[in-house]
Amino acid sequence: MAEVSNKQVIFKDYISGFPTDADMYITTSTISLKVPEGSKAVLVKNLYLSCDPYMRPRMTYTTDSYVDSFKPGSVIEGYGVAKVLDSGHPNFSKGDLVWGFTSWEEYSLITSTEMLIKIPTTDVPLSYYTGILGMPGLTAYAGFYEICTPKKGEYVYVSAASGAVGQLVGQFAKLLGCYVVGSAGSKEKVDLLKNKFGFDEAFNYKEETDLVACLKRYFPEGIDIYFDNVGGKMLDAVLLNMRVHGRIAACGMISQYNLDKLEGVCNLINIIIKQVRMQGFVITSYYHLYPKYLEMVLPHIKEGKIVYVEDTVEGLESAPQALIGLFSGRNVGKQVVVVARE
Repeated sequence: MAEVSNKQVIFKDYISGFPTDADMYITTSTISLKVPEGSKAVLVKNLYLSCDPYMRPRMTYTTDSYVDSFKPGSVIEGYGVAKVLDSGHPNFSKGDLVWGFTSWEEYSLITSTEMLIKIPTTDVPLSYYTGILGMPGLTAYAGFYEICTPKKGEYVYVSAASGAVGQLVGQFAKLLGCYVVGSAGSKEKVDLLKNKFGFDEAFNYKEETDLVACLKRYFPEGIDIYFDNVGGKMLDAVLLNMRVHGRIAACGMISQYNLDKLEGVCNLINIIIKQVRMQGFVITSYYHLYPKYLEMVLPHIKEGKIVYVEDTVEGLESAPQALIGLFSGRNVGKQVVVVARE
């Protein structure tokens, strides 16, 4: 079968500090739209690509992580939504819509299909499978319900609260009857937290000179649950404001990803004093919960009890800038790249 052109985003080389445009480039190759004879691979047309903070550590060489570093000169990989054009795998057929691990290009031949999940319902926007119905949604669900073990009436704090995961954690907590405060990096995002997502309070951490005092102001009785997306100075301040038997879900540490020398945490003794449980987690360990999560979240979406905000850019050419923007807080909501509508 004749080959077609295939636009791609290539990772140039390992970096330190903040990523820039120069660290990625666009090229065009060719690809056959048929799976090789005898292969169990799946050939897909990519529709939506997900920009996620965990992608930044992959731009630095390491052998000590739950996910491999990107390979210089290779196509960038990440989560996305795609349509199956051809399949040698018994679980996937032409025409299926899927979400999972793919590559930043127009068409991908996926040979490792373990991270590919068939999309069960299309009566919600397909792009939701990069966010609320994909990896970030399951991350919010597993981190909040499984790790934080929340109870009605507890005091919950969420950092990076307007992002792909944080906006959901806050809404899950409100549905359970918790008091919820979120932080974000702009007035627009703070307004979104209070007026769109229903947080009880929210603040712009960039305007706070004393994070310990700030948290004391919003949580005079202390914090039961901290859903940590940022680490660093915020985590240190939270540790001084935790309640006895508090729980911390260490989901991400975006404040540290672009630093050559990571910041230390000074207040860990409070884990002992307050008998706090802090646990890190990687979402691949919780994929078995996905059907249970869908069962919970889909009715809430359809009834309007949970809302989701996306920040969408068009075209593969826009993908590098969209990814870079995550680390300066340019995005408002879940950052999605539209490659094709169908």
